[in-house]
Amino acid sequence: MNWYLKVLKNYANFEGRARRKEFWMFVLFNFLFTIAAMILDGILGSRIGNTPYGFIYIIYALAMIIPNIALVVRRLHDIDKSGFWFFISLVPIIGGIWLIVLMATEGNSGDNGYGPDPKSEEGTVLYA
Repeated sequence: MNWYLKVLKNYANFEGRARRKEFWMFVLFNFLFTIAAMILDGILGSRIGNTPYGFIYIIYALAMIIPNIALVVRRLHDIDKSGFWFFISLVPIIGGIWLIVLMATEGNSGDNGYGPDPKSEEGTVLYA
């Protein structure tokens, strides 16, 4: 949960680096909260028109757009790639698969052009 909250605290920070664990833990908790929002919409019966989506899901999804993009950009920085590599996801099928491969790639050890190694800093930040 600390990883999810860390991303939300840096919700519009497109600078620096994010390690794999931070990315995948955010993806996990974001998925769980998305499912919870859908279930809550189903229980409350809130829907927008004929769509299966309700107000709670739509508000949550809109609120998570910027943190998701910022996290992906920081993750790309960790593997020493520009944030513009995010646009590879616009290529049908192959682009999304390639972005997942990039997100699963281990980051550069030591400093790179985007900042210090997050693995060397994280031990004191999260577990203090």
